[in-house]
Amino acid sequence: MFKFKFNNPFQFLFLSLFMFGVALLFPDLVQAASTSGPLSDVYTSLTEWSQGNVGKTISLGMILVGIVAGIARQSLMSFATGIGGGLGLYNASTIIDTVFNATLHAGMIHH
Repeated sequence: MFKFKFNNPFQFLFLSLFMFGVALLFPDLVQAASTSGPLSDVYTSLTEWSQGNVGKTISLGMILVGIVAGIARQSLMSFATGIGGGLGLYNASTIIDTVFNATLHAGMIHH
């Protein structure tokens, strides 16, 4: 297994700045929010599944399992994990779309 250890804190800073510079020099290679490409159909299918009947059923199952586990263990953590997993599964595509398509509007920029 490949393990890389930074011996100096400046190595991480240098590597980060280098990667940022590469992203600035080659913007065509860095298209995270692209709506076209070979994986757009896969993303659309996964979004439809997670927010359709399949996703709702799985989310409800996770919530119910969390409630039952919380009652059985007498712990709020099991309950919270089930609720968080169910809500996270259903809202994951909305969160991803919001993060990758975020833009600054003119009213947000203060001079």
